Amino acid sequence: MNHAALRTELHRLHLELPKNGLVTWTSGNISARVPDGDTGGMLIKPSGVTFEDLTPEGMVLTDLEARVLDSDLSPSSDTATHAYIYRHMPQVGGIVHTHSPYATAWAANARDIPCILTAQADEFGGPVPCGGFALIGGEEIGAEVVRVLTNHRSPAIILKSHGVFTIGPTPAKALKAAVMVEDVARTVFLAYQLAAATGGSVATLDPADIDKLYDRYTNVYGQRTSEVGK
Repeated sequence: MNHAALRTELHRLHLELPKNGLVTWTSGNISARVPDGDTGGMLIKPSGVTFEDLTPEGMVLTDLEARVLDSDLSPSSDTATHAYIYRHMPQVGGIVHTHSPYATAWAANARDIPCILTAQADEFGGPVPCGGFALIGGEEIGAEVVRVLTNHRSPAIILKSHGVFTIGPTPAKALKAAVMVEDVARTVFLAYQLAAATGGSVATLDPADIDKLYDRYTNVYGQRTSEVGK
C-alpha cells in the first residue's frame, strides 16, 4: 500500500472507533507503520482532533523516535508509545488504543479478562492480559505493552487504570482485536454479574481446549489464500 493509500485507509479505520463505541470525544487513536522504502516511520492521528474532523491529509507522519516529519499538527499524545512498540516488535504493522468502557473497567480493577468463551480462545488464545500502570506521554506504556505481549498469543492488552492497546500485522487487524476485546470484556462481565445474582459460578475454559480452539481459528477458520477463486 502506497503512502497516500495508507493515509486514506487509516482515516477510514479511525471512523470505525466511534461507530463501534470504542472511544469518547477525541480519545483513542490508530497508527500504521510506513514501509521502510517510503520514508519509514508511522502515521498516527493528530492530537485532540474530533473523529468527524479527521482527514487523510491530517494524519501525522513521524519517525520511529516519535519526531514529526511532515505536519504542522501535533501528533497523538500516545505517539511515543506507538513508536516504541514498532521499534521493538517488527512484526507489528498497526496499533490501536482505546478506552472502551467494559475492557477499561477490567483494567481499572487490574484484572486479566479470564477466558470463559470460545470466541475469546479463538481470537486471543486465552485470557486478555492486564499490564501494570504507566504514565501517558513517554515510552513507559510502550515498554509495558512490549513486555507483556512479546511471545504472547493475545494481540490485546489492557493497562491498569488506563485502557486498551491492540496490535496486528495491519491496522485493520489491530482494529478487529480492539472491537473483539470490548465485546469479550462486556460478555465476561455480564456472565460474572449473572453468576453473582443467581448464586452460580463461571468456569474458565480448560487450557487444552483453549489450545485446540486457538489452533482451529488460526489455521483452519476462514478462507485460505490459495482457496480464493476456486
